[in-house]
Amino acid sequence: MRLVKSAEEVAAIEAVLAAPRFGAAQMLSVEFLAAPDFVAAVLPPPLQPLQVQRMRAMVGRWQSNCVGDFAGGTVYVACVHDGVEGEYNLAQYMDGEAATIFGREVFGEPKKIARSTLRRRGDLMRGTIERRGVALITLEAELRRELGPFEATRESYNVKSRPAADGRGLEEDAILTRAHYEISARVALEGEGRVDFGGSVHDPLDEIPVAEVLRAAYFEGDLRATVAVAATIPAAAFAPYHHGRNDDWSALATAVDG
Repeated sequence: MRLVKSAEEVAAIEAVLAAPRFGAAQMLSVEFLAAPDFVAAVLPPPLQPLQVQRMRAMVGRWQSNCVGDFAGGTVYVACVHDGVEGEYNLAQYMDGEAATIFGREVFGEPKKIARSTLRRRGDLMRGTIERRGVALITLEAELRRELGPFEATRESYNVKSRPAADGRGLEEDAILTRAHYEISARVALEGEGRVDFGGSVHDPLDEIPVAEVLRAAYFEGDLRATVAVAATIPAAAFAPYHHGRNDDWSALATAVDG
């Protein structure tokens, strides 16, 4: 019965949930510095900013063992928690339902569905994220330096939260998760780039202040992830961040009272 899974089916599903893999990755990133007051404002407790207020915008595409092929992009904020440095996913966009639901439900990623493009012509690359007719992220890069294959790890912070059933506050305390990535790169390029942000009432990325672009980078390879709970956040403390990560429901009214 497909509506209620058997023990064997549950075990197969949970094996994938516990060890997601994202292969044949192609990821273009532009790293930049932002204003310290902005970084401090968007990082929820207990995450803390680094001494250098570094951010990163990324557009990419992947294959997987859990959500099929997908594409999308993310805006990250460098941070630290309990002595472990990583990146907080400030905004994230995917081009399909499976990757969006999986990321939100398992990792706590703030994913929304959007249109993603990634194109390369020689040393030049361009990546875009578009949602509701607005170009939210535009990356352009000239990648002339080959870095060669490498192995690395990365930590990514996200928060799992849900609104209360009566619409007032959150249902329970939010959960800070930390995803640990094992990265195997076959191709790594570096160069100069630029990033432009657009915005709307639902996705105000145009508020991100780009003080200085540091570099552009391109990666091809595979990623393996494991995710664990890092902390809990009091519901009242996280509610402003929760609503900032989602669409503004008050701006979507189409019914007329009365």
